[in-house]
Formats: sequence, C-alpha cells, structure tokens
Amino acid sequence: MEAEKSFRDKISTVDENGKRIWIFAKKPKGKFYNIRTVVSAILLAVLFTGPFLKINGEPFLLLNVLERKFVILGNIFWPQDFYIAVFTFIISVISIALFTVVFGRLFCGWICPQTIFMEMIYRRIEYWLEGDAQQQRNLNKEKWTTRKIRIKTTKQIIFYVIAFIISNTFLGYIIGGEELINTISSSPSENLGGFTAIIIFSFLFYGVFAFMREQVCTTICPYGRLQSVMVDKETYAVAYDHVRGENRAKLNQKKEGSGDCIDCKLCVQVCPTGIDIRNGTQLECVNCTACIDACDEIMQKINRPKGLIKYTSEKAIAEKTKFKLSTRAKAYTSLLVILLVIFGFILANRTDIEVNLLRAYGTTFEQKENGNYVNFIQYHLLNKTNKNQNITFKLKDKKGKINIIGMKKILVSAGKKAEGTILIELPKSELNGLKTPILIDVFKNGMYMRTEKINFSGPFILPKKQ
Repeated sequence: MEAEKSFRDKISTVDENGKRIWIFAKKPKGKFYNIRTVVSAILLAVLFTGPFLKINGEPFLLLNVLERKFVILGNIFWPQDFYIAVFTFIISVISIALFTVVFGRLFCGWICPQTIFMEMIYRRIEYWLEGDAQQQRNLNKEKWTTRKIRIKTTKQIIFYVIAFIISNTFLGYIIGGEELINTISSSPSENLGGFTAIIIFSFLFYGVFAFMREQVCTTICPYGRLQSVMVDKETYAVAYDHVRGENRAKLNQKKEGSGDCIDCKLCVQVCPTGIDIRNGTQLECVNCTACIDACDEIMQKINRPKGLIKYTSEKAIAEKTKFKLSTRAKAYTSLLVILLVIFGFILANRTDIEVNLLRAYGTTFEQKENGNYVNFIQYHLLNKTNKNQNITFKLKDKKGKINIIGMKKILVSAGKKAEGTILIELPKSELNGLKTPILIDVFKNGMYMRTEKINFSGPFILPKKQ
C-alpha cells in the first residue's frame, strides 16, 4: 500500500536506484484498439503518401526551410506570409490548450506519430517475432542461443529498415517527393548532404523506437509536461471509476462492501507506459485506451457492467454525473472559434501576387516638354502561385499613363520575384501639390486583382484664389 501512495513521487519506468524498468506491455485487444488501428492505418497512409500527393500541381505538404518555401494543401506560402505563420502558431497553442483541458492527452493516444509508430508498427513486430509480454520476458532471460540471436537480429534489422523509411518520408516533406526520389536513386557521392541527413535521421528514429520508446512520452515530450498544468478534475480522459471499483478484492475473496475491481492487474500489464490507472490521472497516461479494453474484457467474463475504466472525468466519477464541459473549456473554445474566423478572413483576402510600389530611390519628379510631370516608381512583385503571371498597371482615378521601362509587359515566373521600374505621367491639372495621392489598379492576366495607393511627387502649386 505504501508503494501505491507514493506513485506520484517517481515514474513507473525507473526503479529506486535510477535504473530503467523495461516495459513488456501485454498485447491489447478490444473495441477501442480496433478503432485505433483503423485511425492509425489512415494516418499512416496519409503520412507516407503525403510527399508524393499534389494539389493543382503543388505538393500536398512541403516545409522547405532551406528555400523558405512552404506549401500547405497546394497553397504556396513565402516568408512574406509570416503573419499567417504567427496566427497559425497562436491558433495551435490555443488548440493544444483546449484539447488538453478538455480531453487530456487524447492527441497522444490517437494521433501522435510517436504512439502510432510505437504501438501500431514496432510493438506489433515484437509480438510477431517474440510473442506476447511473458514470452518476451522469457526470451530476454534466455542465454544467447542461435534462436535468440536470430530473433533479436531480425527484429533490429526490421526496426532500422522502418526507421530508414520514416526518415526518408520526413525528408520528403522538406525537399519534396520528386527531389526525394532523385536523392534515393542517385549515388550517395552525388548528393552527400542528403544521404548524410537520411542516415543521421534513420539512426535517430531507430534509437527512439528501439530503445527510448515510452521515455519520449514520459520524460522528453513537452506536451506531456504541459498536461500536468492544464489537466484538472473536469478533464475528459481515461479514468478508473474508484467509486464503483473500490474496495478491491480477488474474485474468490469478494464480500459485502467489495467493489467491482478484482485486482487482476490486467490494466497495468497492457499499459505501454507501465502505470496503474487505478491510482488516478497521471502524467504518463497517453489515453491509449488499452486499459479500457482489458478491463471491459474482464468485466464481461465476471458478468459485471463494462466501464469500470472509461472515458470520463474525475468530477463526473465523484459526483456520479455525466461529463460536461467546464467554464474554462467553453472559454477556450470560444476564443478558438474567434481566432479561426479571423484566420479564415486573412486567408480569404490573401492575394496570389505580392505587390509593392515605391518611388525610385534618390529620384524626384521631372517635367516633360509637353508640360506633363513624371515619377519613376519601382515595383516589387512576388508570384506565390505555380504558374507564370502577366501583370499590368492602370491609373484608376487620374488622367495620365503608365509606361514600363525596358519591356512591353511584366511576366512573373511561377514562384519567383520580379523587379523593375514604371514611369507614371500626369498632367499638371491632376496634381494637388508636392504630394498627390493616386490609385493604381493591378491586373493579373487581364483580370483585376487589387488597388495600390502611392503618392505622386510634383511641384509646389499655389492654391487657387476663390
């Protein structure tokens, strides 16, 4: 009992001497595990095909930090779209806070790549090669026979091959699917940097899934630490119904006042982080639902209702009520909705062509022989699309003309910048003095795109007498 009371003073995977306790998790089975398998299969399919999927000729997702090019769902984003990245970061932080307050580590158990790779790929390979938890323990205790060497070596080779595939996939999200294929098909000497990166990340992923495992979730992942701050008694998470389960007693020792828990410890045996969910909400719990399936199976066998371990909140268990969103959760939700609306408005008003018009440095107005005045204006254009674009300018509210210096038309190549100078000519009658605000319509391929405002520099003009 003393050990149970002090469970929060240490993590379950380290003993009193600081030595790691290796987790041999029993193979889970049940309704939730089957649902997680389907969800994981879908997410893995999206992950591994993502670098090669294209929308409107652009990658499904590309995070090319080296070239500062980012593509999300076929839409290209450049450093000039940094304000969108800021909003995305804010929304992500609010979303994480909301999910943690309301659902605890639901993300960890169902969507996190670490959990999906570990539980749905690597651990399944162990079950296939070494057997269930007890068989794995027995194999580890055996002397190094030919059979043991063959099994262990095969497992580690498969582990590394999968890590190699994972590292290539993530590299594909950085350099693109086509470039990834070129890197793989070419000789390592032709692309030494890419080859080195793949090898380094392969060993990194291999180390994480072959050796670090649940330590990533319990000691390294910052989200796990965040949970201890955000979670409260109203959080919807995997929880043990202590009101119904206590006092614990073995099935053949049941007496009046005993709870439904028969202390079979199957919930502990299937836990991938080695905790006892009956001790309450804990930092290490990733909401994987393995304990729910295990407990439901036992309850069914002893003719007791399922749900001794279930998705609920500690408050709902104590008060024997249904789960309800707390005031704090509702506040986070409202804030998130507002931010999403603002974010949607920003995206809807984002233009495909970035346009900046500035008066040429060091120049002032000039007067032509016909009496008209001219200004030299520099244009800076950025094409955020994957197609070449023809850009033209027209005066909106003034009589005059615009000439492009050195060319007949402005062509901005896909994903490229274009810079140059235009000459704006206005008659004196259109000027208001030293600075005259003028509006310039910008057209893309002959279609109106936006209106830019600049100040036209002119001579000092005395105000007309009334």
